[in-house]
Amino acid sequence: MNTQLQGKVVCVALNDAEQLQSMRVTFEQAPYKELPTQPVLYFKPHNTWNHDHLPIDNPNNEQLVVGASVALIIGAPCCRVKADSALDYVGGVALFHDFSLPETSYYRPDIKGKCLDNSATLSQAVMLSDIGDLSQKAVTTYVNGEQVQHLPLTRLERSAEQLIELISHIMTLDKGDVIAIGFAGERSHLVAGDVVHSKLGEAVELENQVKGEAV
Repeated sequence: MNTQLQGKVVCVALNDAEQLQSMRVTFEQAPYKELPTQPVLYFKPHNTWNHDHLPIDNPNNEQLVVGASVALIIGAPCCRVKADSALDYVGGVALFHDFSLPETSYYRPDIKGKCLDNSATLSQAVMLSDIGDLSQKAVTTYVNGEQVQHLPLTRLERSAEQLIELISHIMTLDKGDVIAIGFAGERSHLVAGDVVHSKLGEAVELENQVKGEAV
Protein backbone atom coordinates (compact mmCIF):
# COMPACT_ATOMS: atom_id res chain seq x y z
CA MET A 1 0.00 0.00 0.00
CA ASN A 2 1.58 3.31 -1.10
CA THR A 3 1.31 5.88 1.68
CA GLN A 4 2.44 9.37 2.45
CA LEU A 5 1.47 11.81 5.16
CA GLN A 6 -1.52 13.78 3.97
CA GLY A 7 -3.78 14.44 6.96
CA LYS A 8 -3.28 15.51 10.55
CA VAL A 9 -0.81 13.48 12.59
CA VAL A 10 -1.84 12.89 16.20
CA CYS A 11 0.84 11.40 18.45
CA VAL A 12 0.21 9.85 21.84
CA ALA A 13 2.84 10.52 24.50
CA LEU A 14 3.24 8.61 27.76
CA ASN A 15 1.41 5.55 26.45
CA ASP A 16 4.20 3.21 27.51
CA ALA A 17 2.75 1.92 30.79
CA GLU A 18 6.22 1.28 32.26
CA GLN A 19 7.32 4.85 31.53
CA LEU A 20 4.12 6.25 33.00
CA GLN A 21 4.49 4.32 36.23
CA SER A 22 8.17 5.24 36.52
CA MET A 23 7.12 8.90 36.45
CA ARG A 24 4.44 8.54 39.13
CA VAL A 25 6.42 10.48 41.74
CA THR A 26 7.09 13.28 39.24
CA PHE A 27 3.43 13.55 38.31
CA GLU A 28 2.35 13.66 41.95
CA GLN A 29 4.27 16.94 42.31
CA ALA A 30 3.43 20.41 40.99
CA PRO A 31 2.49 21.44 38.36
CA TYR A 32 0.84 18.11 37.49
CA LYS A 33 -0.49 16.91 40.88
CA GLU A 34 -1.64 13.54 39.46
CA LEU A 35 -1.07 11.04 36.67
CA PRO A 36 -2.77 11.96 33.38
CA THR A 37 -6.36 10.76 33.24
CA GLN A 38 -6.68 11.26 29.47
CA PRO A 39 -4.28 10.54 26.56
CA VAL A 40 -1.43 13.05 26.32
CA LEU A 41 -1.52 14.20 22.70
CA TYR A 42 0.64 16.32 20.43
CA PHE A 43 0.64 17.07 16.71
CA LYS A 44 3.28 16.83 14.01
CA PRO A 45 2.25 19.62 11.59
CA HIS A 46 2.67 19.73 7.82
CA ASN A 47 6.20 21.21 7.91
CA THR A 48 7.45 18.11 9.77
CA TRP A 49 6.28 15.55 7.22
CA ASN A 50 8.94 13.38 5.61
CA HIS A 51 9.22 9.89 4.12
CA ASP A 52 10.91 6.52 4.48
CA HIS A 53 14.58 6.52 3.45
CA LEU A 54 14.78 10.33 3.22
CA PRO A 55 17.34 12.14 5.40
CA ILE A 56 16.57 14.05 8.58
CA ASP A 57 18.00 17.56 8.47
CA ASN A 58 19.49 19.09 11.60
CA PRO A 59 20.81 22.47 10.38
CA ASN A 60 21.37 23.85 13.89
CA ASN A 61 23.23 20.72 15.02
CA GLU A 62 20.90 20.31 17.98
CA GLN A 63 20.65 17.19 20.12
CA LEU A 64 18.02 14.99 18.49
CA VAL A 65 16.17 12.02 19.91
CA VAL A 66 13.96 9.54 18.10
CA GLY A 67 10.97 7.42 18.99
CA ALA A 68 9.15 4.84 16.87
CA SER A 69 5.45 4.05 16.96
CA VAL A 70 2.82 2.04 15.20
CA ALA A 71 0.86 4.42 12.97
CA LEU A 72 -2.82 3.82 12.34
CA ILE A 73 -3.93 5.26 9.00
CA ILE A 74 -7.58 6.28 9.21
CA GLY A 75 -9.51 4.91 6.24
CA ALA A 76 -12.92 6.57 6.70
CA PRO A 77 -14.33 9.57 8.61
CA CYS A 78 -14.40 8.67 12.26
CA CYS A 79 -16.32 10.60 14.93
CA ARG A 80 -17.39 9.47 18.39
CA VAL A 81 -16.93 5.78 17.70
CA LYS A 82 -16.83 3.00 20.26
CA ALA A 83 -13.74 0.90 20.94
CA ASP A 84 -15.41 -2.30 19.83
CA SER A 85 -15.83 -0.95 16.27
CA ALA A 86 -12.79 1.36 16.20
CA LEU A 87 -10.56 -0.83 14.05
CA ASP A 88 -13.19 -0.79 11.31
CA TYR A 89 -12.03 2.77 10.61
CA VAL A 90 -8.37 1.81 10.16
CA GLY A 91 -7.36 1.67 6.50
CA GLY A 92 -3.74 0.65 7.05
CA VAL A 93 -0.93 0.17 9.56
CA ALA A 94 2.54 1.70 9.22
CA LEU A 95 5.54 2.70 11.28
CA PHE A 96 6.21 6.28 12.33
CA HIS A 97 9.47 7.96 13.38
CA ASP A 98 9.31 11.11 15.51
CA PHE A 99 12.62 12.99 15.48
CA SER A 100 12.53 15.76 18.07
CA LEU A 101 14.42 17.60 20.78
CA PRO A 102 14.65 15.93 24.21
CA GLU A 103 11.63 16.57 26.43
CA THR A 104 11.99 17.89 29.97
CA SER A 105 8.32 18.53 30.74
CA TYR A 106 4.89 17.26 29.72
CA TYR A 107 3.03 20.17 31.31
CA ARG A 108 2.73 22.19 28.10
CA PRO A 109 3.15 21.09 24.46
CA ASP A 110 6.75 21.39 23.30
CA ILE A 111 6.24 23.34 20.09
CA LYS A 112 9.93 23.89 19.34
CA GLY A 113 10.96 20.34 20.14
CA LYS A 114 8.18 18.60 18.22
CA CYS A 115 7.80 20.86 15.17
CA LEU A 116 11.23 20.62 13.54
CA ASP A 117 11.13 20.63 9.74
CA ASN A 118 10.96 17.17 8.08
CA SER A 119 11.09 15.38 11.46
CA ALA A 120 8.16 12.97 11.01
CA THR A 121 8.48 9.96 8.72
CA LEU A 122 6.01 7.27 7.71
CA SER A 123 6.70 3.83 6.27
CA GLN A 124 4.77 2.05 3.60
CA ALA A 125 1.53 0.73 5.09
CA VAL A 126 -0.03 -2.71 5.10
CA MET A 127 -3.60 -3.79 5.68
CA LEU A 128 -4.52 -4.51 9.27
CA SER A 129 -5.47 -8.03 8.19
CA ASP A 130 -1.87 -8.60 7.07
CA ILE A 131 -0.62 -7.83 10.59
CA GLY A 132 -2.77 -10.28 12.48
CA ASP A 133 -3.44 -9.46 16.12
CA LEU A 134 -1.84 -6.02 16.40
CA SER A 135 -1.91 -6.08 20.19
CA GLN A 136 0.50 -9.04 20.19
CA LYS A 137 3.14 -7.36 18.01
CA ALA A 138 6.16 -5.28 19.02
CA VAL A 139 8.06 -2.31 17.63
CA THR A 140 11.84 -2.65 17.67
CA THR A 141 14.26 0.16 16.80
CA TYR A 142 17.94 0.01 15.91
CA VAL A 143 20.51 2.79 15.61
CA ASN A 144 23.45 1.82 13.39
CA GLY A 145 22.38 -1.82 13.70
CA GLU A 146 22.24 -1.85 17.52
CA GLN A 147 18.89 -2.41 19.21
CA VAL A 148 17.96 0.64 21.30
CA GLN A 149 14.19 0.29 21.83
CA HIS A 150 11.71 -2.55 22.08
CA LEU A 151 8.04 -1.90 22.79
CA PRO A 152 5.63 -4.84 22.96
CA LEU A 153 2.19 -3.42 22.25
CA THR A 154 0.88 -5.33 25.27
CA ARG A 155 2.77 -2.66 27.26
CA LEU A 156 0.62 0.21 26.01
CA GLU A 157 -1.37 1.99 28.71
CA ARG A 158 -4.26 2.38 26.25
CA SER A 159 -4.87 0.09 23.29
CA ALA A 160 -5.32 1.15 19.68
CA GLU A 161 -9.07 0.67 20.01
CA GLN A 162 -9.28 2.73 23.19
CA LEU A 163 -7.25 5.55 21.64
CA ILE A 164 -9.42 5.74 18.53
CA GLU A 165 -12.52 5.95 20.74
CA LEU A 166 -11.04 8.66 22.99
CA ILE A 167 -9.49 10.75 20.22
CA SER A 168 -12.58 10.53 18.00
CA HIS A 169 -14.57 12.04 20.88
CA ILE A 170 -12.15 15.00 20.92
CA MET A 171 -11.96 15.58 17.16
CA THR A 172 -13.26 14.08 13.94
CA LEU A 173 -10.65 11.87 12.31
CA ASP A 174 -10.71 12.10 8.51
CA LYS A 175 -9.51 9.65 5.88
CA GLY A 176 -5.70 9.90 5.70
CA ASP A 177 -5.23 11.07 9.28
CA VAL A 178 -2.60 9.24 11.33
CA ILE A 179 -2.51 8.23 14.98
CA ALA A 180 0.92 7.30 16.38
CA ILE A 181 -0.30 5.15 19.25
CA GLY A 182 2.73 5.08 21.54
CA PHE A 183 6.49 5.29 21.84
CA ALA A 184 8.92 3.40 24.06
CA GLY A 185 9.62 5.44 27.19
CA GLU A 186 13.30 6.03 26.58
CA ARG A 187 13.87 7.87 23.31
CA SER A 188 17.28 7.37 21.71
CA HIS A 189 19.82 10.15 21.33
CA LEU A 190 21.30 10.66 17.86
CA VAL A 191 24.27 12.30 16.19
CA ALA A 192 24.95 13.20 12.56
CA GLY A 193 25.24 10.14 10.35
CA ASP A 194 23.19 7.82 12.57
CA VAL A 195 20.89 5.40 10.74
CA VAL A 196 17.57 4.64 12.48
CA HIS A 197 15.79 1.45 11.45
CA SER A 198 12.52 0.23 12.99
CA LYS A 199 10.47 -2.92 12.49
CA LEU A 200 6.93 -3.93 13.32
CA GLY A 201 7.25 -7.68 13.53
CA GLU A 202 8.37 -8.87 10.12
CA ALA A 203 5.69 -7.00 8.17
CA VAL A 204 6.71 -3.32 8.26
CA GLU A 205 10.04 -1.49 8.27
CA LEU A 206 11.11 2.17 8.31
CA GLU A 207 14.58 3.68 7.94
CA ASN A 208 16.02 7.21 8.05
CA GLN A 209 19.46 8.74 8.48
CA VAL A 210 20.32 11.94 10.30
CA LYS A 211 21.93 14.24 7.76
CA GLY A 212 25.60 14.99 8.26
CA GLU A 213 28.88 13.17 8.62
CA ALA A 214 29.32 10.62 11.37
CA VAL A 215 31.97 11.53 13.92
